[in-house]
Amino acid sequence: MDAQSAATLPTGAIARLRSLLRGLLDGSSEASVTKRLAGTIFIIRVLSAGLAYLSQILLARWMGGSDYGIYVYVWTWVLLLGSMMDFGISASAQKIIPEYRTGGQHALLRGFLSGSRWMTFCVSGAISLLLAAIVKSLSPWIGGGEIVPLYVGCLTLPAFVVANTQDGIARSHDWMRLGLMPQFIVRQALIIGLTAGAFALGFHLGATVAMLASAAAVWIAMIGQMIVLNRRLGRHIEPGPKAYDIRGWLAISLPILLVESFYLLLSYTDVLVLQQFRSPEEVGVYFAVVKTLALVSFIHYAMSATTAHRFAEYHALGDKERLSAYVAYAIKWTFWPSLAATAVLLALGKPLLWLFGSRFVGGYDIMFVAAIGLVVRSAIGPVERLLNMLGHQKICALAYALAFVMNVALCVALVPRFGGHGAAAATSISLTFETMMLFWIVRQRLGLHVLAFGKN
Repeated sequence: MDAQSAATLPTGAIARLRSLLRGLLDGSSEASVTKRLAGTIFIIRVLSAGLAYLSQILLARWMGGSDYGIYVYVWTWVLLLGSMMDFGISASAQKIIPEYRTGGQHALLRGFLSGSRWMTFCVSGAISLLLAAIVKSLSPWIGGGEIVPLYVGCLTLPAFVVANTQDGIARSHDWMRLGLMPQFIVRQALIIGLTAGAFALGFHLGATVAMLASAAAVWIAMIGQMIVLNRRLGRHIEPGPKAYDIRGWLAISLPILLVESFYLLLSYTDVLVLQQFRSPEEVGVYFAVVKTLALVSFIHYAMSATTAHRFAEYHALGDKERLSAYVAYAIKWTFWPSLAATAVLLALGKPLLWLFGSRFVGGYDIMFVAAIGLVVRSAIGPVERLLNMLGHQKICALAYALAFVMNVALCVALVPRFGGHGAAAATSISLTFETMMLFWIVRQRLGLHVLAFGKN
């Protein structure tokens, strides 16, 4: 090979690689758009996880054990309650908005874009006042250091809920960064910045100050997101009369809320049961394993967030062939990247766990047990969103409920004897059972083949 050929070969390879990347990142096809949006969501979630991890390290160092424990306790309640107090509107928006848009129901669309946020704000505000009253009535039995942080947590909830609702609206328009950045990046950065500022100014960084900083971060991020979202909607939605179908919104949203709630419970069962039967050290090791494998679940989340509203749109158009092809595509791009990520994480498991501390390396073999359920679950992709978007929320909620009950029973049976290995096995078995149920439901109700491999 002469010098000219040798120089041409790398140049040609670089040109082909550049063309491939341009097609992936700049293409207008459904495949290019979906991969680009899913990649954006995945990167945001990974960056968010890093910021959250950093913030927890800093807060633990700055606050001390007791105050940090109170802060984590209150913030966990904010995360759990805030994720459920929108009544599933953030998820159902990805079904309602495409249906209104494709059906030409512009008055209802305008009503939903504003009314859904006002509804979730007012209801969450009323519930927050009720929760504050409960805190006051229980104050004689609550630790003195927890009362004010709990009040601040109640103050945080309405903004948290509205931010979730706006996230769903933004994702329904493919504005993934607007939907996710305020919650996962801006909020975390503000929490770090505000608490660091308080610490640098010499304030005692107790649980109350940390919760006030977190509440301010949630409200600032939500208001900023609202301003940008309203401007974008103003450019895309023509002004006109508004119509409100609150009963219809809730009829779609509440079954989805059941699905999301059971999913949250399924996600926390193993750790909660392990806490009841095993030492805090063993719980810590298991938690490190779960956090290390979280990268796999981010892929599933990214595809779910990207594809849900498209499922609803193609269904509303009655284009079953296009829907079937897009479902197959979504499953493929959930399973194979998840399988690859799992292989990489298992290969690097020991050094990754060592970052938590040398004693955490003892949980390496638990990773293999826990990974089974994640890989099996990824083989059918985001089909729970498919069922939710196509009006099969109740049967999907039933599947999740049965998987949750199975997980609780298996954890109680296996954890006392096998510890973290039992918790991982219980969760993997439950996820496998859930996967089989969802595959069967989609096959029977929609006539679709939802495995990453095999044929109809």
